[in-house]
Amino acid sequence: MTVSDWRARWHRWFGDNPHPASHGEKLLSSLGAFLGILGLLVISDGILGIQGAGLVVASMGASAVLLFAAPHSPLSQPWPVLGGHLVSAAIGVTCALHIDHVLTASAVAVALSIAAMYYGRCLHPPGGASALAIVIGGESVRALGYAYLVTPILLNVLLLLGVAMLFNAPFARRRYPLWIARLAEAGERDTVAAEPAEKLMIAHSDLVYALSQIDSFIDVTEDDLLRIYRLATHHAEAPSAHNEGAA
Repeated sequence: MTVSDWRARWHRWFGDNPHPASHGEKLLSSLGAFLGILGLLVISDGILGIQGAGLVVASMGASAVLLFAAPHSPLSQPWPVLGGHLVSAAIGVTCALHIDHVLTASAVAVALSIAAMYYGRCLHPPGGASALAIVIGGESVRALGYAYLVTPILLNVLLLLGVAMLFNAPFARRRYPLWIARLAEAGERDTVAAEPAEKLMIAHSDLVYALSQIDSFIDVTEDDLLRIYRLATHHAEAPSAHNEGAA
């Protein structure tokens, strides 16, 4: 088997790099996460001690990956982060207080948290860890009861969001939350929308170039973008689809 065959098999099994971010972008993401988590550890250690803090901050560490490495992801926006953690933490506390069997309480807490985040439009994967931490965190964590929602969860979330907003603000490509980035790009989108339809057709190489220029992880694969583009152009070229939609 040749080197090319091995490379093709590797890409088929493990996929490509999800986004060709620059070294500077990767370092910025790491630095932002360092600052955010350091602040959280100082706060949580003072409230819970280092063992309890480690369990609680674990969920915030997952949030830090989203906030600093994928700031434009729908999962990283303020409401999913805030609502996801608080809703899940409230469910975790309730399960810890009313279900004696720890394994059952843990499973129920995570399952209900997912459902609640879906319906609350605040899906944030690390929220499941916030629900789980109170159930398995031991007496020092469970003794907090519903106060767990305020300190450390709410305090940690607000600190992490604040660091993310301040840290990402100086960089146009990383402005957070997403609505700020959209406002900054509104003029550019209006210019593109004003172009004649034939100029909006793009090639695969153009799409790859555009992704490289964003220089921030986008929560969608290149293949997904190509598929969306093909579906959109196919729909735009099918007058019958528009007629059916109008009917």
